Amino acid sequence: MAQQDHGRLNSLNATDKPSDLESASRGREGSSAAASSLSGSGDVATADSLENSAPAEARVAERYKSNIPEEARTSLQTTLIVLSLASALFLAALDVTIVTVAIPTIADQFHSTAGYTWIGSAYLLANAAAAPSWGKISDIWGRKPILLVAVGVFWVGSLLSAISVNMTMLIASRAVQGVGGGGIVILVNICISDLFSMRRRGVFFGIMGMVWAVAGGVGPVVGGVFTQEVTWRWCFYVNLPISGTAMLILTFMLKLHNPRTGVREGLAAVDWLGSLTIVGGTLMILLGLEFGGVTVPWSSATVICLLIFGILVVGIFLVIEWKFARYPVIPLSLFKNSGAVASFGVCACHGFVFISASYYMPLYFQGVLGVSPLLSGVYVLPFTISLAVTSTLTGLFIRKTGKYWPCIIAGMAVVTLGFGLFVDLGAQADWAKVILFQLIAGVGVGPNFQSPLISLQTTVQPKDIASATGTFGFIRQLSTSISVVVGGVIFQNGMQKQYPELLADLGPDVANLLSGNSAGASVGVVAQLEGDRGRKARAAYWTALRTMYIVYVAFAGLGLVISFFVGSRKLSKEHVEHKTGLKAMEAAREKKGGEEPHTRGTEEERAGSLGGFGHVRRGEEEGLRDEKA
Repeated sequence: MAQQDHGRLNSLNATDKPSDLESASRGREGSSAAASSLSGSGDVATADSLENSAPAEARVAERYKSNIPEEARTSLQTTLIVLSLASALFLAALDVTIVTVAIPTIADQFHSTAGYTWIGSAYLLANAAAAPSWGKISDIWGRKPILLVAVGVFWVGSLLSAISVNMTMLIASRAVQGVGGGGIVILVNICISDLFSMRRRGVFFGIMGMVWAVAGGVGPVVGGVFTQEVTWRWCFYVNLPISGTAMLILTFMLKLHNPRTGVREGLAAVDWLGSLTIVGGTLMILLGLEFGGVTVPWSSATVICLLIFGILVVGIFLVIEWKFARYPVIPLSLFKNSGAVASFGVCACHGFVFISASYYMPLYFQGVLGVSPLLSGVYVLPFTISLAVTSTLTGLFIRKTGKYWPCIIAGMAVVTLGFGLFVDLGAQADWAKVILFQLIAGVGVGPNFQSPLISLQTTVQPKDIASATGTFGFIRQLSTSISVVVGGVIFQNGMQKQYPELLADLGPDVANLLSGNSAGASVGVVAQLEGDRGRKARAAYWTALRTMYIVYVAFAGLGLVISFFVGSRKLSKEHVEHKTGLKAMEAAREKKGGEEPHTRGTEEERAGSLGGFGHVRRGEEEGLRDEKA
């Protein structure tokens, strides 16, 4: 047996190394308790033989040493890893907002009235649709290579966007960017979950929230500078050197398990039907919302068919995930826990609300207050700065106290107040209100960037962390995509309702430009109107925006109600990294039927009583079973 084990050891890939050697060593004294769970026949060792078999110990060591354990990682190593992940996330976040102040100029240059909404929503929609697939693909091929692929796709999309010659090409290129950006956002959070314990990861989630906020704040300013001083195309060119630098940093600094899954085997394991149906259903629903009331009436066959068939396709997706998918994109078991469902609900409401400030506040500043694109980006900074600060402080609070539920409730309460105050901004500039209301809204948004994700991860088993994180990102990004479209529809419908008054006051030429789907791209027309005509046009913009923000307040209030159902669970300080690859996925799938649902905290508390040895033995058992098979 020793020779057989030695042969197997030599055949293992050099990258299949342990992440918890110290835990394995510590666990020797309590090995009898952990080994009692092992079962098998043939050359699978018993508890006693496994304890005393040097080749078996060597094989476990070889399988688990690809990652440095959290407690053994130096501060420099941790800093470099976090910086590399933050640089990748910065790209994806920057591209959400960098075009917001440039969109009116782009739409005017390409003479596209519909482009105002779809330049932004194409990125967000593709971002959302691709999110769950990226998470599952990283389970198959490993985190690092798939993250590098995501950054590469984003780079290509940025280049195509920069050289676009018409609106169709730009929207398609933005969709390519969105696919890559969706992978970046999801995989950064999954990597942090793999690298740090439940208690400690709150700090790094908070840092990523700060990065997102800084990118969101810098984006409109940088976009305004490029649009006003150079050309809007630099909003996309700027991504190229940053993307390249991020890929280099990630290549050399990020150290995570790489299962080296073959291309053919990996492709066969992808849930293609699930991926196609969720993308198709999402697209149809959003297209129905986009067309309704603006391009065609809500009662038209086009809108009704898109919405009905979109919902039907989503239903088919659920059946596929429930009955047929071997490795589902979104495991429906994630929704069996009420705390997890509440976490998803808070995530959806939070995403729906917060994106509106970054996306539609520049429209308020340009269309109502008449400021330049550059200044409209600067004026959003109070919101983004307060968001960044509170996101970071929330992470520190969670690490210090282990409590996340109060952060979720308080955040949703304050964001409801802040967006409620937006309804009182008015058509005349009141800078005290503008700054104060944004500060309050940002303080409310900050805590719930990652607190609901921590809550969610406490309700699922370790093997489902990646799927849960991917689903969380999908829901957040889908809600932001829907929010941009719904906000645009409300604004356009609001302007369309005022068409008779605009026609009487401004004449047919100007009224046509300011009504329906032409309104968002016509802020330059409003800026040129003087006297009473200009005041009436700006008042019309404000009336439509006010209605839009009332809807956002309602969703913030809904999120506040849902937050009371999240619940509180203990955050473990034990760090256990999830192994990727088809063998690990199949082993987890085989074990699923015989396990009772439990929380992550409960399992890690059990592991803590064994000095971490229980997790190593479970992984060892799976490895031996896989090799025997």
